[in-house]
Amino acid sequence: MSKFMSPEWAKAFKEALNTNPAYAEAARNWEGDFYFTATDMPGDTKAKTMYADLWHGKCREAFIVTGGDDEREPAFRMTGSMPVCKKVVEKKLDPIQGLLTRQLKLQGDMVTIMRNVKSAQALVNSLATIDTEFPS
Repeated sequence: MSKFMSPEWAKAFKEALNTNPAYAEAARNWEGDFYFTATDMPGDTKAKTMYADLWHGKCREAFIVTGGDDEREPAFRMTGSMPVCKKVVEKKLDPIQGLLTRQLKLQGDMVTIMRNVKSAQALVNSLATIDTEFPS
């Protein structure tokens, strides 16, 4: 079991995407990297951010951002509270629905996201396979 937004979880995220043929197919035309940020983490005053380099159906890199050399300028930044992120990971909230209802915030080209809905859904299906321990 991997703790949500830990280095082990980022590694499991990358592996889950790279071993899912449905994600590879759905995201075959996707080009863009992300910062995924979870706010309101229980017992932690700081938000947790994971960087993910997503490229043509593969995750080339995924890690928890700690600052310094980790800083990137990703094409997209998606932010949500930990309870909302948990709902997404557990497939209780579709990420596009989360964006449209403003439970998730996006910086980046929303048109690109809307053209790649199947890619986002396949990504979440991959996340749901990760044995995740959420903070309480």
